[in-house]
Amino acid sequence: MTHIITSLCLRDGACVEVCPVDCIVPGQPENEWPWYYIDPDTCIDCGACVPECPFEAIFVEDEVPAAYEMAAGQERYPLGGPRYAADGGEVVDLTVDIQPNYDFFQSGPGYDAA
Repeated sequence: MTHIITSLCLRDGACVEVCPVDCIVPGQPENEWPWYYIDPDTCIDCGACVPECPFEAIFVEDEVPAAYEMAAGQERYPLGGPRYAADGGEVVDLTVDIQPNYDFFQSGPGYDAA
């Protein structure tokens, strides 16, 4: 099962540097969320990216929370919505971030599988 980068991603890029199979790629255009996607066909489920993310934005797909409680000051950049910072205690559904990852690799703009 692949890992998913959720809308808690604020584009640090540390995850890209530690991936042993180079399965984390930037989205296109780069000014739209999420900047990074994990190729589900290439991901070996090693988990190296998870501790490297300073925003705790990466989850194993079947562990993406439907009721994630945001911490004070934690930011989110949902697909199609504005970036915002939490006051703390807001509960958000991050499972909506799963499908866009698969969509990107099926027909994503700018993705080149070569």
